[in-house]
Amino acid sequence: MGGFSLWHWLIVLVIVVLVFGTKRLGNIGKDLGDAVKGFKKGMQDDDTPSKPTGQLSDATGKDEVSQRDTDRNDQSR
Repeated sequence: MGGFSLWHWLIVLVIVVLVFGTKRLGNIGKDLGDAVKGFKKGMQDDDTPSKPTGQLSDATGKDEVSQRDTDRNDQSR
């Protein structure tokens, strides 16, 4: 009474195919496969370190920040 045999699963499979049809089951399988591939790709993309957006990447950005600080000091006087 505890487990299902092979015959139980075959009957369930036949009922599912009769209810949904093979075309719809094929589309569901394709969509599920695409979703798994997209998930795996997204997980691999997360592993690659990216440059933090809050940090300056070149010297011109540093000059702009120091210029802005100079302007603030001039205005406060």
